[in-house]
Amino acid sequence: MNKLALLLLVGFASLAKAADRKPNFVYVFTDDQRWDALGVVQKEQGEKGRFPWLKTPNLDRLAAEGVRFRNAFVVNSLCAPSRASLVTGQYGHVNGVTNNHTPHPEGNLSVAALLRPAGYVSGYFGKWHHGNQSGKRPGFDTSASFVGQGVYFDCPIEVDGVKTPSQGFVDDVTTEYASNFIKANKDKPFLMILGLKTCHGPFTPPPRNAKDYEGALARTTPNYGLPAIYAKTGPNGAKGKATDAKEVPTNLGMFRGINSVDDNVGKLLRLLDELKLADDTVFVFSSDNGYYLGEHNLGDKRTAYDESLRIPMLLRYPRAAKAGRTEDRMVLNIDPAATFLDLAGLPVPAAMHGRSWKPLIEGKTEAAWRDSYFYCYFYEKGFNAPLTTAVRTSEAKLIKYPGHDEWTEVFDLKADPYEIKNLAQDPAYADLRKKLEAEYDRQAKAVDFRIPEYADKPAADGQEGAKKKAGKKKAK
Repeated sequence: MNKLALLLLVGFASLAKAADRKPNFVYVFTDDQRWDALGVVQKEQGEKGRFPWLKTPNLDRLAAEGVRFRNAFVVNSLCAPSRASLVTGQYGHVNGVTNNHTPHPEGNLSVAALLRPAGYVSGYFGKWHHGNQSGKRPGFDTSASFVGQGVYFDCPIEVDGVKTPSQGFVDDVTTEYASNFIKANKDKPFLMILGLKTCHGPFTPPPRNAKDYEGALARTTPNYGLPAIYAKTGPNGAKGKATDAKEVPTNLGMFRGINSVDDNVGKLLRLLDELKLADDTVFVFSSDNGYYLGEHNLGDKRTAYDESLRIPMLLRYPRAAKAGRTEDRMVLNIDPAATFLDLAGLPVPAAMHGRSWKPLIEGKTEAAWRDSYFYCYFYEKGFNAPLTTAVRTSEAKLIKYPGHDEWTEVFDLKADPYEIKNLAQDPAYADLRKKLEAEYDRQAKAVDFRIPEYADKPAADGQEGAKKKAGKKKAK
């Protein structure tokens, strides 16, 4: 065999090996990061952007080198249920997690365990937050995580269940654990999930970001300060009211924390480059839920307005996803599990509610896709947000509050993106409500929706407040 033929043979073998290589999966997600809390989104929004000063260069790099999903949503806007949906690809009424104080059930459907037969090694790092669940994270080969909410500095880390002290900012620490996992497994396919504590309260950034955006104000929105239909009080006043101000103070701690997130995403991107793994790695960045910052006179999340439902979602996969694309078809936080299995060449279990993004990643515009989805926040004891169900389509939304038919809301999102004008009782929109009611029923049936026995049950009217008062007296 001559030298040229040998070189060609080696080249073809290398190409075949690259083609056969299963992709790595890196999923990084924050806590409580709104969909628009990205520099690239603020730039896109222009004068409508609430936080025009926000800079996220590494996250913007991900968007520039991959796909930015502009209509990404959660099926339950709450920490633990969202994390359970990520791992299982299922709604909480099926996977057993409907609130923040329930441990993740052992033996649950798990994308990590399902990838194992194809040669994958898996690791979970950072925030898990299923109550005070301890030990190695269910389904994963290894984990370095912390119990409950943890703390921002010098947080004890459970390494495969063994309590280990740490020093410094917790997200820096868990990112280092995640980086070491990637280095140790660079020669085999891996799944690495990193749950960052930021930007959850108490919104404490590391010292390097403590003065970022000093004095910055947020722009208001048409729904800023207008009370939610179910809420009598809120963070902006006893009953809430619209404001004439063009700018208002906002939670700068949240955005300073996002700068630290951007730093750690940058570390992972540089590591993948150094290890020459970037082309073979599906890198997804997201959040566990959205967050209200005065819209509808609300803070926190949980209920079904878009500020709560909508999340950032970025995906980079150089081998298959064209760089710099935006995708407007609706994706959900139950989809990544199915997507990873599909991209690894494995079947997606029928028990998963999520769908593979493979046709979207490949830019197949003709592919049939969802144009609506079902949402449910299950009442959680100790909080004022009511049991909330909804169906959201690409252009409209129906929100129901079981037990309170008088609160039902219908919004034409195309004409009213800030969800200000409730059309539920407007005769002119009776057809729209009828269509949404039918879609609500269809989507609820598709996921076999029910309120499970393990979900928290609201106390009788007036009793929850009485219990809280009694608890305070007892504490004294």
